[in-house]
Amino acid sequence: MTTGLAARLERISTGGRYLVVPMDHGITLGPVKGLVDLESTVDAITRGGADAVLTQKGVAARVHEHKNGKGFIVHLNGSTSIGPDSNDKRRTGTVEEALRAGADAVSFHINVGSDHEPDQLTELSDVIETAHRLGVPVLAMSYARGPGVDEHDAESLAHAVRIAEELGADVVKTAYSGDPDTFERVCEATRLPVVIAGGSRGTDRETAEMVRGAMDAGAAGVSMGRSIFQHDDPGAITRAVSAIIHDDADAADAIDAAGLAVEA
Repeated sequence: MTTGLAARLERISTGGRYLVVPMDHGITLGPVKGLVDLESTVDAITRGGADAVLTQKGVAARVHEHKNGKGFIVHLNGSTSIGPDSNDKRRTGTVEEALRAGADAVSFHINVGSDHEPDQLTELSDVIETAHRLGVPVLAMSYARGPGVDEHDAESLAHAVRIAEELGADVVKTAYSGDPDTFERVCEATRLPVVIAGGSRGTDRETAEMVRGAMDAGAAGVSMGRSIFQHDDPGAITRAVSAIIHDDADAADAIDAAGLAVEA
């Protein structure tokens, strides 16, 4: 690992643990809650303890003044929810463009098991080669998605995260299998730091318990979007998630310390 790559990894993590908040959903879902006033959301979650935020390159100028010295990741592909196939992620930027936008790292999404897997594997490999030549870390978002694929099956997820390591990524994001016992198999499949996706927003208790379960299974953190940026109090839910990841708090204590009411 080069000095530059190691230094940039430190900018998007704390002590090898990751609380990344992806907010690239403006391409996928449009101007949804939490993304219209992007500046306020970025300010709240970075004050709340996020290590890094993640967006597409075009909104970088709206991020930098409000991220309170935290890390910035630029995502390099995407698709829309109204298009013909949301699994068909297409390139939206280059590593060089990400650096010009002030990125500390880049990310790239692949859907293992989809019809688009072959092209996405090639593109991820190309992104990693370019990024590492420039000393930039790559967060691979490697999901098990496609016809007949169970997106939460531990064996499929283990395969997905191993692919990210085989291609040379530095951190890998994938879905949570649903419980610590099965997710341990996913974490054991790679030596990369594994971070979990949040998926669609659940209750605060569900979010905290999912994060706690993933950490108990050996995860290195989360890359959690809608559960944080669409929350009524993004700063508070970030504090709760941060307490679990960075302070090893249990779910109930984290929710209580963040000032969130526990749902019935």
